[in-house]
Amino acid sequence: MTGKRVLAAGLLVVIIAVLVALPLFVKKESNINLAIMVGLYVSLASSWNILGGYTGQTSLGHAAFFGLGTLVTRLLWLSTGLPLPLSILAGALVAVIFSLIIGAPAFKLRGAYFAIGTLALGQVLYVIVGDRWPMITSLPAAQLATYSILSRYYVFLAFTVLTIAVAYLLVNSRFGLGMMAVREEEDAAESLGVSALRHKLLALGVSSFLAGLVGGAFAFYHVGYYPQLPFGPLWSFDAVTIAFIGGTGTIIGPIIGGVFFVLLRELLAVKLVEIHLTVFGTLFVLVVLFLPGGLVEAWSKTRDALARRFRKQQGRPLPQEAG
Repeated sequence: MTGKRVLAAGLLVVIIAVLVALPLFVKKESNINLAIMVGLYVSLASSWNILGGYTGQTSLGHAAFFGLGTLVTRLLWLSTGLPLPLSILAGALVAVIFSLIIGAPAFKLRGAYFAIGTLALGQVLYVIVGDRWPMITSLPAAQLATYSILSRYYVFLAFTVLTIAVAYLLVNSRFGLGMMAVREEEDAAESLGVSALRHKLLALGVSSFLAGLVGGAFAFYHVGYYPQLPFGPLWSFDAVTIAFIGGTGTIIGPIIGGVFFVLLRELLAVKLVEIHLTVFGTLFVLVVLFLPGGLVEAWSKTRDALARRFRKQQGRPLPQEAG
């Protein structure tokens, strides 16, 4: 293991340790809720990034898998008495099964047609769930009596770490190389023996499973909400926005984007209640047009520019001039 990897691993352990200990130092419940929102959006964006960022399939139906995880978890946990961990796992598996059923026909579409098709799919589920369960769902008195924000925080923290770890292991595997080959040039990948459909289905299955897990955590977190809420298109748009703001096709991009998104949203929601959604929409368009690599690319360019300036001040040759 190289020195950089050792340093990165050590830094990761420290960050996780700090997050585990965070509730010991942060006593305000509003701040714990803010940390939960960061975990929620980082997880959603990271799971979407597996399909959209690394495989190049811009799905706008991510809310369908998130919503299925939420709905199934809530129904099994509260209606049948199934233990919460099994309910969450069942919700994630239902999301995977649904994704694989619709995956093969959906992947016959490409580009904007695929994005529009997945968006329509999410909207269909949104309408169906709203018709079937129109009333608000609330935790029963027994659950309310033992409600703890700390347990919810640790569930989201665990799923956030799991999502990032799975994404890292997947994209650094043989399948990850195949996914990125499909993203760069699908026809060329097929000519080299890489099955585009197989890799896209794998990415979709993993992405939907992780989104379903986060949906289960969402069901555990909320005291009351309308069942169709998690199927709303805004969840898909937020995941895409966060991934692009941070940097698609990178592990750290959705993390940076998620933190930036939640903190800026909190600020704008207080200062600019009426137009904060417009601000995010404008920001997304600007990032796509002028900084497609997101904040990760911006940092990389800034670092390289500072390094060139430092070398010039020191009288050292630039890397391309050396030798």
